[in-house]
Amino acid sequence: MERAANDTTFHEIGRDCIGGRLRLLNRVVTNLYDDALRPLGVKVSQMNILIAAARLGTAEPAQVCRILQLDLSTLSRNLERMRTRGWIETVPDPDGRAHPFRVTDRGRELLQKAYPAWQQAQQQAGDLLGGEGVTLLARAVRHVAGRLER
Repeated sequence: MERAANDTTFHEIGRDCIGGRLRLLNRVVTNLYDDALRPLGVKVSQMNILIAAARLGTAEPAQVCRILQLDLSTLSRNLERMRTRGWIETVPDPDGRAHPFRVTDRGRELLQKAYPAWQQAQQQAGDLLGGEGVTLLARAVRHVAGRLER
């Protein structure tokens, strides 16, 4: 009897788990973007950090972590790789604790070069999700963002 109960439990989790569904969707969509951006040597996760920093001008790690919902160790690993490639630079900080950074000219050039590849991936992701899927995704993100701001 216990095996039947376990099978039912496993079936339900495999069929209904929101976390599992989101992770699958995330992997599929991320792969579309990473494949398109690969010739430029950048991943979509790094591009998102560059875009956030470019929009902020001078970015503080905590601010970028909050915007992109990243943990500091993930951001730090990516920043080190991007600094090595010359895409970002550290900005002197008066108190020496925040370690602000900004996108370099080389990083801005990368973003410009990446734009057509991003557009291609964006189109593929939109085709994959369909118009209704894109609309529902945007609605879900707005809903979650509103709850995070509370």
